[in-house]
Amino acid sequence: MSKVRIFALGGLDEDGKNMFIVENDDDIYAIECGLRYPEADQLGIQKIVPDFQYLSEHADQVKGVFITHGHEDVIGALCNLLKEINLSVYMTPLTARMFERKAKEAGLKDLNIHRIRRNSTFKIGKTEIRTFGTTQSIADGFGVAIRTDDGYVVYTSEFIVDYDIKSEAFRFDLLDVTDLGSKGVLALMTESVGSTREGHSAPNHRITRLIEPYFEETKNRIIVSCYNSNLYRVIELVELANKYNRKVMIYDEELRNLMKDMAALGYYRIPAGLDIVPQNFSNDAENILLIIAGDGSSIFRKVHKIVTKEDDIVQLRPTDTVIIASPAVPGTERGAAGMEDEMYKETSRVHGIDSKRTFSMHASIEDLKMMIYLLNPQYYIPVKGEYRQLISNANIALDMGYPANNIIVLDNGQVATIEDGQLKRGYDSVPVGDILVDGNDSLDASGMVLKDRELLSTDGAIVVGVVINHMTKEIIGGPDVQSRGVIYLKDADYIIKEIGNIMERTIDEAVEADRYDNLQCRAEAREKISRYVLKETGKRPMILPAIVEINTTD
Repeated sequence: MSKVRIFALGGLDEDGKNMFIVENDDDIYAIECGLRYPEADQLGIQKIVPDFQYLSEHADQVKGVFITHGHEDVIGALCNLLKEINLSVYMTPLTARMFERKAKEAGLKDLNIHRIRRNSTFKIGKTEIRTFGTTQSIADGFGVAIRTDDGYVVYTSEFIVDYDIKSEAFRFDLLDVTDLGSKGVLALMTESVGSTREGHSAPNHRITRLIEPYFEETKNRIIVSCYNSNLYRVIELVELANKYNRKVMIYDEELRNLMKDMAALGYYRIPAGLDIVPQNFSNDAENILLIIAGDGSSIFRKVHKIVTKEDDIVQLRPTDTVIIASPAVPGTERGAAGMEDEMYKETSRVHGIDSKRTFSMHASIEDLKMMIYLLNPQYYIPVKGEYRQLISNANIALDMGYPANNIIVLDNGQVATIEDGQLKRGYDSVPVGDILVDGNDSLDASGMVLKDRELLSTDGAIVVGVVINHMTKEIIGGPDVQSRGVIYLKDADYIIKEIGNIMERTIDEAVEADRYDNLQCRAEAREKISRYVLKETGKRPMILPAIVEINTTD
């Protein structure tokens, strides 16, 4: 009896944190391992990654991890995974170069990285794996097909259908997809991000037609903000600069490394004499294209520093023409709005890329229809997107005549089980969750740390400390009360004095009742002081009582 289980550890009903699992009998294959950017109220959080508990518990069954391209939402959590479990990872050459730099920064060694071609057939153990190239905003992207006894399970990754792609590193391998369809597809997983858009994404994914007039109109400097992983867009910009005889300065180390990787792999090379290294850049230079790049969490901070003249190399000038080609991604909206607001203070020549006229490089409705038609799967599984996008994707298959019972819309952790080619009624579940990463450490997912940070940012903190005799429990120092972000001390002496009195009374009462315990006294004082401060100020600051016990000699 054959048994296939399909589920997600992340990426369903959310934008990012993509990780999908295919189990073929006892073998486990993971596809993607991405991050999600934190919301504005998740203070101090660097990124959010999937909970790897299930993979840790079944590590001996995990045969491989496929990373289909180099975007952070599919590769950004891979270092976190490999710190927990040493697994075999399969990726194309450009993605491997990107990841090896990340792994070096993270201190990872002895990695088991397998470089594969975009369109290839190979085996992992006894299982046949096929890959096929897809057109994405980054080069070397691919989809993956895992062969089971009942047909292939296919994951498309991100894709658009564009017949005018000239670079092999960006080309969509339609012939391979057609061949897969003729062999039989059990289940098809396709992305849902663009499933609400009519028509094809091409040619609306290109920005050349929209921004070329700015290159024609001005001889002054042009500044463009762009994500460093959107290599398709970067190449468009470089080609425009070459056409209008402009030098190019790429202001982002990772993007410069990526362009070197592209050249080394034979994918694309910046025309000779066009590139200016940051060390040779002069802020007074004219007729230059300045590409300010970064990832979703850093680009807006970088541009903000340039606009406010805090950057050491680049400062915005009133004559500059600025093009914002880095639309906000979920979790970065506040930074994007702040950046754009500051730009308008320094120059009136600010232009955004209209999302209604320029599509992101995700499959639109007609692209998805073509993929469904060519692969003709038995079961259709929308993945990668918010819930409304998953439903919109499901409706596409429904409109094409697929019965509702053959369209599977899942939540993270919900398992679709297919036995002998037939979907079982009812769904199992596996543990899932968000792991909040603060720097290099993971925080508790319950949110207590975040709640404390939110209190600090909005209502401030009060620290009250006393020193007592360890033997007699008599107060011999203090109380000392410090307030930060709560009240102005000179206007509220009576509040500060009463906070100290509450601390003293709490200790004295506990000692007198012969129930003194350092931890319990601090907790009791915290509760009493919190109630008092709320009554007097209307605020709920973080209260930090400290009782220091010391031995004294007569």
